Order: sequence, then C-alpha cells, then structure tokens
Amino acid sequence: MSALTLNRRVLFLSGAAAATLAACNKPAAPAVPTKPQLGTFGFDTAGMDRTVAPGDDFFAYANGNWVKTTEIPADRSSFSSFTVIAVKAEERTRQLIEALGDKSGLAGDEKKIADAYAAFMDEAGIEQKGLAPLKGELDAVAAITDATGLARYLGTTLRADVDLMNATNYYTDRLFGLWVSQDMDAPETVSPYLVQGGLSLPDRSYYVDGDAASAEMRTALKGHIVKVLTLGGLADAQTRAGRVMGLETAIARVHASQVETNDVEKGNNHWSRADFSAKAPGLDWNAYFDAAGLGGQQTFVVWQPAAVSGISALVASQPLEVWKDYLTYRTLDRASPLLPKAFADESFAFYGSTVQGTPQQQPRWKRALAQVDQALGFAVGKLYADKYFPATSKARAETMVKNIVAAFGRRIDGLAWMAPETRARARRKLDTLQVGIGYPDKPVDYSALEIRRDDALGNAARANLWSYRRNLAKLGKPVDRSEWFLLPHEVNALNVPLENRLIFPAAILEAPFFDPAADDAVNYGAIGGVIGHEISHSFDSAGALFDETGKLHNWWQPADFAHFTSSTKALSDQYDGYRPFPDAHVNGELTLGENVADVAGLATAYDAYRASLKGGQGETIDGFTPDQRFFLGWAQNYRSKYREPALRARLKTDVHSPGPYRAATVRNLDAWYAAFDVKPGQALYLEPAMRVKVW
Repeated sequence: MSALTLNRRVLFLSGAAAATLAACNKPAAPAVPTKPQLGTFGFDTAGMDRTVAPGDDFFAYANGNWVKTTEIPADRSSFSSFTVIAVKAEERTRQLIEALGDKSGLAGDEKKIADAYAAFMDEAGIEQKGLAPLKGELDAVAAITDATGLARYLGTTLRADVDLMNATNYYTDRLFGLWVSQDMDAPETVSPYLVQGGLSLPDRSYYVDGDAASAEMRTALKGHIVKVLTLGGLADAQTRAGRVMGLETAIARVHASQVETNDVEKGNNHWSRADFSAKAPGLDWNAYFDAAGLGGQQTFVVWQPAAVSGISALVASQPLEVWKDYLTYRTLDRASPLLPKAFADESFAFYGSTVQGTPQQQPRWKRALAQVDQALGFAVGKLYADKYFPATSKARAETMVKNIVAAFGRRIDGLAWMAPETRARARRKLDTLQVGIGYPDKPVDYSALEIRRDDALGNAARANLWSYRRNLAKLGKPVDRSEWFLLPHEVNALNVPLENRLIFPAAILEAPFFDPAADDAVNYGAIGGVIGHEISHSFDSAGALFDETGKLHNWWQPADFAHFTSSTKALSDQYDGYRPFPDAHVNGELTLGENVADVAGLATAYDAYRASLKGGQGETIDGFTPDQRFFLGWAQNYRSKYREPALRARLKTDVHSPGPYRAATVRNLDAWYAAFDVKPGQALYLEPAMRVKVW
C-alpha cells in the first residue's frame, strides 16, 4: 500500500544492510511450523487452471480453479488473498477478546477491550436506549440559530478520522477532516492538514458523472436519506432529503478528484489564519477553529484549497435550515451502526449492499471487532503480536528485507541513465530507510480514554474525540518517528514518505504472503514483491518529491526525472487497456504509482531471490523450477473476486489495480518469459522494447 501523500500509513532497519531491532517483552510464542500452510512448497497448486497458457492469462493459469471454486462470502463485497489473511486475523482477534471475558479482575487496557466489545454486543441494551444516546448531539444541531452558531457546531465535528496515508480512502463524511503530521516543508515540525469531506458516497464522481450507474446511485442515496430521517422521527422526510441531496451534490461539485488529491505538490498549500477569511470566505473560521480546539494554531496545510473555498462559500450561500437538515441526517447516519437494529440494517442496506454489492451484513461479532479496533486498536494489536508473531518469523522477515534493500541498491548503482548526483541522493535515501516489522516498540497510552460496558455509541464518540485530541497534542512538539500508522493485526503494508520509513504489520506476514515453512522462492515472490513494492515508493514519482529527511524537495536531476516520467507512460497506457467491463477500464493514470511499484518491487525481489542462492540454481519442486515458483508466489498474492458494484467503485476510487491486473505485472519482466516459455502471439506477450523497466 503506498502512502502517496501525508504521514499516516518500533522497530527499525537503519541503513541498507542491517536491521537494528528494539527488544520487546513478549510471552512465549507458538513453535514455528515445519510444513507449509499451502501445498507442498507454499503455493496452492490445486487452485491453478493448467488448461490456460501462462502467456495468455497468467492470473487464470495460477488462480483459475480458485476463482471457479471460490464463492464470495455473503457478508463481503469481494474476496481475495488479503481477505483470507484478514479472516484469520479476525478469528484470532475474536478468540483473544472473548477470552478476556472469561477472566476475573481485569484492569487497564484488557478491561477496556472487554468492555468495548461487550457494549457493542449488547443488542438488547442498544435497542432499549433507542435514540437517547444521540439526543445531546441532535439537540445541538437543533439549537443552531445563526451563521456563527453553525460555524461553531461544525468546528466541534472536526476529527482526525481521515486515512490520508491509505490512498484508497481520501474520505471523511465530516465537512472537513484533519490529519496532524510532519510538515513537508519543515520536517522537524508538525502541522495540521485540512482536507475535503462531507459526502455520503465515497467520491465526487458519483454525484456528477452522467452514466446510468452513477444516476442510479444518486437515486438510491436520496432514498436512503429519506429512510434515515424517517427512522429519526423527522417530519416531511422527502422534502428534507431533497435539500440534503442538493447540498451534498453542491459539495461534490467543488471537491477535487482522486487524481488531483493524489498530487502531493498540489496539496502542499500553507495557509495562515488570515488566509482562510481571504481565500475561503463564507465560514466564520475564527468560531470554527476555536470550537475545534485550534484557536491558537496560526498555520495549516490545506490539501484541496478549491474544495475548502467552495465548501466555505456554501456555508454562506445555503439556507441555515438546509444545513440543519444535512447535519441532522449526518448525525443519524454516522451513528447508525451503533443505534437500534432498524438504523444499523438501513446503514448496511445502503453502504454495504447498494454501494458495495454485499448481500449480507457481517455477523455482529465482526462489527464489534471493528469498533474495538477503532477505539483501542494498538492495545488489541499487542495481544495479537504477543500470541501470533514469533521472534523466528520476525527474524526471517528482517533477513528478506535486508536482502531486498541490498538488491534495490544494486539496481540504483547499475542505472546507466541516472546522473551521479541523483544516484548519490538515492543511495543516501536508501541508506537511511527505516523498516518496522510486526509491531511497534512503544505502546499507546489509553489510560485517559473512558470506556463503559453499557454505552456503545458513547464509547465510539469518546474514542474518536480522544484520538483527535491526541493528534492535536502533537502540534508544537518534536516529530515522533516511532509512531505506527497500521495496527499489528492489520493486513496491509505502508510506505511513509515523510519519514522515509516502511511498516509491515504482523498480520500480513502470513501465508500466502509469508510462511516460515514455505519455499524461499515463493516467499520472495509473494511478500518479497510486497517489500520491494514499498521500497520502490521511496524512489518513484511521488517518492522523488521527498528527500531522506521527509522534506518536499525533488532530489532528482531534471533530466533523470523526465526520463523516469516518460518511461512510465507506457505502463499507464498498458493498464488503460485492461477492461473488466465493456464500459469501464482500469484508470492507468490513477493507478500508475502502484503499478510502477509492482513492476519495480517484483523485479527487485527477483534479484534478491537469485542473490540468496549464492550462485546456485535451486532445485525443481513438484515439476516447478525456482523461477516458476517465484512468479507463482506473486500471482497467488492477488487471487481475488469482486461483486460488480464493488469492482466499479474500485475502478473509480482505488489507486491499486484489481488483482488480475496486478498479477499481470509479470509481463514486464524478462525472466518471466524464460520461466514459462512465453512466445510472441500470446495475449500477455510484449516485445522486449515495450516491457517497462523502471529500475
């Protein structure tokens, strides 16, 4: 997962060749298995479709039978290798949390975890309370009488609940979102980043595009708003819903697109407090920031300035009653998963079924886990890592990281087109790269967070506010480069460009990505490709914009940067040609950064694997050569199936290509052609000159 913008997405790897690891008090971990979890060498050969030629469709060759025999669970919009691991992590986490309920005398974080889980699982109690837990917030909206009061109320809703480092989720349903992180112009300081928000649907395109699918989604959204307002006891819900829909559409029209939002240089706009009134008139910014706890903050980074200006103008131009209808709906809608069943069911019916195409709501225990993670995620993650991530797994992963970093360094050294000045800066950045494996070494202090066993909605609200205030407390203090932005039990990986740092949580270091008992070739093709992917983000068109300190500073010589940019154009065109549907294709521009990282990461992992053989050729296992097993490991990473609405949403908003096309990355590596005897005329064959070689 790339972090293309800010700093969201311990143990460190200092330098290109050595990992310096912090000790952690951990209980005894289970013994390392000696038998691979998948097949005889770490790859599920039963999931292959050998009737397909690898050169025609490598994804189908490696995964075709898996696709044919795998049903997407009714409570999911898609299913993939990532989901397989996530399901395992969910089951493990459930067992850990439910085991706490059997203990007596719980205290500290363990008691908070148990109480938060129990509160959400208490359906009867939630049903009995009805809307009473939301009364204070609804009353606050009703009490707004003027523009200053509106600004003040909006300020109280500002939260750091946007995931700016996860490039698939530039989204908050609040009017604005906040992220607090290292400043891109001054890496030694911390700044607040203000970002666009305020929509029910995940992207502006749903509101403004003229295609039939978008129009149907708008009709469905209006129906959803009517239902939410009706459940909330509001009179004349149809009229109110029309006004809310009109306001959301107006907000969407001023939003930046996904491609614009991904542009780091466009996002780095430093505004003073005076700039807000001058550049974004309409909202009483003094009242807003005072209510948000930012009254003393004099500078901000405004990520989408046109959106901030446009939304502020709407605060002044739209009638106060329209804003109150909107905020009433937003309050009810946001709280719905924690309200009585009728609200929770309607929330799923729209966001789960209509938007994502998921037929069935997740069981309550899974939804409870998500709520506990939002409130106490790192406390849960510590339980998970203590139980399921042995030191032996950590050590082997660290060795792979060391080898892949070294392989990337050799690639830098071997680039004939790169000027010595650029190469020297690249080496400096690689030599100071830090890598966190498994879990952070510094715990999060949850002692100030109040969790009650009888207040699910209140727990979520207090946790959200606690997190927001924790972020505000970073302002004016030194940058903490040990903070993690992924939970240990989260199936993901992250490049943090502002800190020149990578994070690989314990949960992704599981089969099929990583198995201590699996063949090295499969591990290097699977998790090795992911590790190489994340490393390469530090040196791609986005990583080039951040130097080794995290400062926004293009350290490439202009000619080198131009060469890199032009060489990736062919990859953008390549991915534009992939069409999951006759009327929709992969957006080569939107996904370019991730596709470049796939090509570079896989090539680097291949080099590292061959180097690990120390001149040997490796053995053939079950008829598969080492190189074949390497590429099959990569393809197994991206086993995936999607429901149509979910895949269409992904094409609009996700910077990652769908799984089948990520598996097809292999067509850009010469070694893949030799491994599978791929010939001209086969569908994936590219002439050598057309194969994209980034590094």
